[in-house]
Amino acid sequence: MLLTGLHIHPVKSMYRLSPEHAQVEPWGLAGDRRWMLVDATGRFVSQRDDTAVGLIRAEPAADGTLVLTAPGGSRIEVPAPGAAAGDPLAEVEVWGTRFHAAEAAKEAQLWIAEQLNGDYRLVHLDDPRARPVDPKFGGPGDTVSMADGFPLLLTTTASLDRLNALIAQEHPEGHDVLPMARFRPNVVVSGSEPWAEDAWRRIRIGELTFKVVKPCGRCVVTTTDQESGERRGPEPLRTLARHHRLLKKASFGQNLIPERPAGVGGDVLGTLRLGDEVELLEGGAHWPADERV
Repeated sequence: MLLTGLHIHPVKSMYRLSPEHAQVEPWGLAGDRRWMLVDATGRFVSQRDDTAVGLIRAEPAADGTLVLTAPGGSRIEVPAPGAAAGDPLAEVEVWGTRFHAAEAAKEAQLWIAEQLNGDYRLVHLDDPRARPVDPKFGGPGDTVSMADGFPLLLTTTASLDRLNALIAQEHPEGHDVLPMARFRPNVVVSGSEPWAEDAWRRIRIGELTFKVVKPCGRCVVTTTDQESGERRGPEPLRTLARHHRLLKKASFGQNLIPERPAGVGGDVLGTLRLGDEVELLEGGAHWPADERV
C-alpha cells in the first residue's frame, strides 16, 4: 500500500491544500485546521452551515500569516494572533468541547463579513494543547487542533471505488462519480482492499506510526461539491447509511492519532511524503462497547 494523497485545511471547512509532503505534529498535520470561523456564541462554523465557506482559499505563509483569497479574487493577509502578543481570546466550541482561541484583527473580521453572509469571527488556535481528544478513543495527553475530533483522517481509494460502485447500483439512471475531495481527508491510501481500513488498529506510514482509533461518521458536507459549493443531493449519505454503518453512523474513513517516535522531542514527529509505503502493524479494531451498533 502507498500514500497517494496528502491534504491540509488551514482553516476548518475552507478549501484544501494538497502538498507533496507534510510534517506531522501530535495534534495533526502541521498547519491543518489551526484556524476556524465561529458564530456569535463561539460555536464553530463549517460548510454544514454555509457552503460558501468552502470556496475561500487559505494558505499559511512561512511567518504564520494566513493568506485568504475569495472566489472573486479579493485577498487579505492575516497575522496569526496569540495570547502572548496580548490579542483577545474567545471561548469557542467544537462539538461540545469548549476551549480558548485568539481572535484575528478587526480588518480580518471585516473582510470575512464582506465575503460571507453571516456574523462570523475568525479565530486561531495558538495553543494546540488546549483541546483534548475524546478520552474514550485517545490516551492521556492526546490533543487535536480544530478538526472535528481527531488529529488526522485517513481514507482509501479502494473504499471510494466500492462506494461509487454501490451508488451506481442505487442509481441505474446514472450518477456522477464522487471524488475523494468530498470527504476532506488528510491522508489517502491506495492498494488496500475495500473497507480494509475498518479493521486496522495500528499502521505505519513512511517513518511514522499511527493508532487507528475511530470510524468517521459522515455529514451533509459530503453532499457538497467542493469546487462549486453546491449541494448535490443525498449521496453519498444515503448509500453509506444503507451499506456502511459503523458506530451507528454512515461512515467513511478512519481517524488517526500519531505516535511519538522513540527519541524524538519537540512538536515535529516526522514527515509524510507522497509515495510513502503504508504497512498494517496491528489489526482487530477495538472501539468502546457502548459506541457500537
